[in-house]
Amino acid sequence: MTMPPAYHESLPYIDPEPSPSALAAARALITAEQQSTATPTPKPTTTTQSPSFTPAIQEELTRITSKTPLQPLDLSRYEAQETPPPTTPADRLHSVLTSAAVSDAYLSSRRQNLELLDRHGKNAWLIGNHHLEAELRGLETQLAEVKREVDLVNIQRQRRQAEVGPEMQMLEETWKKGVGRVLETEVAVEELKREIRDELRSRGAQGPQEAPE
Repeated sequence: MTMPPAYHESLPYIDPEPSPSALAAARALITAEQQSTATPTPKPTTTTQSPSFTPAIQEELTRITSKTPLQPLDLSRYEAQETPPPTTPADRLHSVLTSAAVSDAYLSSRRQNLELLDRHGKNAWLIGNHHLEAELRGLETQLAEVKREVDLVNIQRQRRQAEVGPEMQMLEETWKKGVGRVLETEVAVEELKREIRDELRSRGAQGPQEAPE
């Protein structure tokens, strides 16, 4: 099942969309950070110990290896047993009696389940569906209310950001101008220092001057 995309409604509405180059640079930084902090995957250790399986599992693995089809479940034990003739040996009568007991228990349980299903199954199923439908309607109502609240919050956020948008833009422009003036001042200071050093170097190269009489 494909998951729907996530929409981050908390992002500012007044900021411009980042450029493709900025997105690529951000993704590169995220990838580098993930690679630097990721825990290295431990290498699988080789072992020479042979696996141990139970006889039932080993038999099933042998059947799969030989591609032998799976035998269907034998249901004869659950069927009604035929009365053996009087001349049947005692050991045979014991196995027949055991199968008859199993069949009787299964058929009694099956009959009881069918009676309960006929008596209560349909009504219980309808009642269960009714409760599930009521629960579904309640969840859908809550979901609609939450979506409406989210929409109202987003509208208020967008309105407030639009109201302070011009002020934020003015403050950003003022900040940029202030930063530019600081840089210009630093450049001018460095230029003045360079001129002072050149002047001192030129005076030193001319030698000491004689004081006037």
